Amino acid sequence: MTAINRNYLLIILLPAILYLNGCRHSHTPKNRKMITISKTPFGQVDGKPVDLYTLTSENMVVSITNFGGIVTSVKVPDRNGRMADVVLGFDNIDGYAGTHPYFGCIVGRYGNRIARAGFSIDGTYHRLNANNGKNHLHGGISGFDKKIWNAAEIYREEEAGIVLTCVSHDGDEGFPGELKVKVTYTITLNNELKIEYYAETDKPTPVNLTHHGYFNLKGAGDGDILGHKLMIDADRYTVVDDELIPTGELRPVANTPLDFRNPAEIGRGIDSVPGGYDHNFVLNGDGKLKKVAWLSEESTGRLMEIYTDQPGLQFYSGNFLDGTIQGKHGMIYRKHYGLCLETQHFPDSPNRPEFPSTILRPGEIYRSATIYRFIINRQL
Repeated sequence: MTAINRNYLLIILLPAILYLNGCRHSHTPKNRKMITISKTPFGQVDGKPVDLYTLTSENMVVSITNFGGIVTSVKVPDRNGRMADVVLGFDNIDGYAGTHPYFGCIVGRYGNRIARAGFSIDGTYHRLNANNGKNHLHGGISGFDKKIWNAAEIYREEEAGIVLTCVSHDGDEGFPGELKVKVTYTITLNNELKIEYYAETDKPTPVNLTHHGYFNLKGAGDGDILGHKLMIDADRYTVVDDELIPTGELRPVANTPLDFRNPAEIGRGIDSVPGGYDHNFVLNGDGKLKKVAWLSEESTGRLMEIYTDQPGLQFYSGNFLDGTIQGKHGMIYRKHYGLCLETQHFPDSPNRPEFPSTILRPGEIYRSATIYRFIINRQL
């Protein structure tokens, strides 16, 4: 073969050679350039260091600490491109390590209330720690919101984030069995905060994990949420007693202030609800991941869609925020300055066999997913 022919052949084959060489070394996901992850020290809790992970895309910045799996910040643009943090919280670890109303954390083993802090499984009664009067709330005195989780970065197609893992020992807060838990937070190029839950156990135990973010689409500390519009795809809700424990009745929302099947301002009927909204809605659907709710704020154009595969959604309107908490940038969080939309199983399900079961048994796997997607409504 002449030198001219060899050169000609090299020119023809060079693109293919470069492509194959790139494939052999393409271990770095393409979204690593579009979604970045930074890790910085975030102080100490009980003498142990904790970190802050910041996930950044073109239109979204989310910060998460491995203490409690707390989402400390979610920054998204308004219709004019101005970024604002839309979740309540604190500027530093000291606030989160102290007493607060579960700002942004992972709740477990059991989100919401368990009546009289106890339940029976297979004829054996288990006594839990009571931390809400006589009842058990959000995992107890030292639940998943107070644990320091192991953390690792994760990159996938079109998304990136962190994987948090921990082991809840047998007898933790009174719950039976060793529970291995994994929670994956990612942000996507579709402006989503995605949360995936995984757990397995060596003894039968209730599991009901959720995220306890307080949202205000105007911006954290920027007034109340009563003007936000809310839609919840639910025909019924779980009726509760004076201690917010379900009675077992599933009542239609029709002709009540709890009817959010069509978008309605939160402040429209809140005065007709004693104490404000703190109710579990029975979501319509078949247990598959689907859009179940959305929240919008007209002045900014921000809109948040919620997708889940869970049977319930707890809507809490920040009734117990009383102006005693100083949050980010010195902001005071007053009544109704934030709201929670917690995807979950029903409250007190371990004591309500008529509710969907929350009992995880050895050999089974607990899986669940929730997505908060942020959209801009550009119409004034």
